[in-house]
Amino acid sequence: MDTTQQTSDNTQAPARVTLAQAFRYWLKLGFISFGGPAGQIALMHHDLVEQKRWISEKRFLHALNYCMLLPGPEAIQLATYIGWLMHRGWGGIIAGVMFLLPSLFILIALSWFYIAFGDVPLVAGLFYGIKPAVTAIVVQAAYRIGSRALKNNWLWAIAAAAFVAIFALNVPFPAIVMVAALIGYFGGRFMPDKFALGGGHGKAGKSFGAALIDDHTPTPEHAKFRWSGLAKVAVLGGLLWLLPMALLTLSYGWDHTFTQMGWFFTKAALLTFGGAYAVLPYVYQGAVVHYGWLTPTQMIDGLALGETTPGPLIMVVAFVGFIGGYTQALFGAENVFLAGAVAAILVTWFTFLPSFMFIFAGGPLVETTHGDLKFTAPLTAITAAVVGVILNLGLFFGYHVLWPKGFEGAFDWVSALLALAAAVALFRFKRGVIEVIAASAVIGLVLKTIF
Repeated sequence: MDTTQQTSDNTQAPARVTLAQAFRYWLKLGFISFGGPAGQIALMHHDLVEQKRWISEKRFLHALNYCMLLPGPEAIQLATYIGWLMHRGWGGIIAGVMFLLPSLFILIALSWFYIAFGDVPLVAGLFYGIKPAVTAIVVQAAYRIGSRALKNNWLWAIAAAAFVAIFALNVPFPAIVMVAALIGYFGGRFMPDKFALGGGHGKAGKSFGAALIDDHTPTPEHAKFRWSGLAKVAVLGGLLWLLPMALLTLSYGWDHTFTQMGWFFTKAALLTFGGAYAVLPYVYQGAVVHYGWLTPTQMIDGLALGETTPGPLIMVVAFVGFIGGYTQALFGAENVFLAGAVAAILVTWFTFLPSFMFIFAGGPLVETTHGDLKFTAPLTAITAAVVGVILNLGLFFGYHVLWPKGFEGAFDWVSALLALAAAVALFRFKRGVIEVIAASAVIGLVLKTIF
């Protein structure tokens, strides 16, 4: 009998979960975690809180609130946190790696198929339908985050200023984040009521029965804060970043594409406040405009692929890395697939390493404050700025989808109608992202076949 299943008596905590049982669950999650961070968090809540009762509602939300404070993908950080809490460091590593590994392999395969056969009419038709849907999905993301984050006129003003800064003035995303953080810091001191974030995920008030890690379960020994433990994590994390970066620099030089990818995506990993949609404008500014690793159209197509695969949406960086390595033939014309795969693995390593380190370093501190963790005023301002940045991303996608040849070319009315239909499906009928993308792909294929 599977000891992780819910027992008939909810007053009794489930039996202890072995590392092997946890491994099987996290691997399964890696293959079925569609729907972006909101869907992935909802899936983990259903499985781990309601069904398996590995962790209580209150402890789950407490861990989620901490992950929301961090730069990086909150869903994979939450999985890593719960895995670490249950089974120490190896449990956290297994949970996080199994969450992202299936999507990495799937995206490498899809990226190769895309770059090798993207001009085939079948593939072109699918992407013709998907691109307008992605535009609607990004706009919905701005609305979803904005409806939760913009609670007063001050936060609306920050969002508007961020939009103008990146859209009209081309201010780099890191500068927008830093300015927003400063505004939040001083705003929190002088107008705390305006910069207090009010529970984006609700309150923990419902119980699904006794849990393995319950509200009052003592913090396990490995999760207690120690300065020596923090130092070990900091040193280990530093070495895991420094050694591959040094090896790349010594082997290829600082200006080589591999080295620059490692450096660029390290910075991206530290700036992803607000999730994947927030960092995509920064990735676009660097990967498309500055480095030229891929084209604007390829960037949109990469996001479309990311939306249709399981795992964290920020895994679109693997697509960026693959296309950059492949098209630049970094290992020679006869090894373009190998170059793309190595680049995808490199950018995945540098993008996700900080997320693991944040959990292992900060988790013990969080476990000392079960009921008191609050969003800081700087993060509130950053989240407001992220709304403006994501709206700019939606306009960027819309421009390239509706005017594929630029403003001097013809307006694509068919794509506009597809985008409108996708928006109606998302906003009015509350359809899921995968459903909308699948339907749009079929419609695009039919239209390309007919016309």
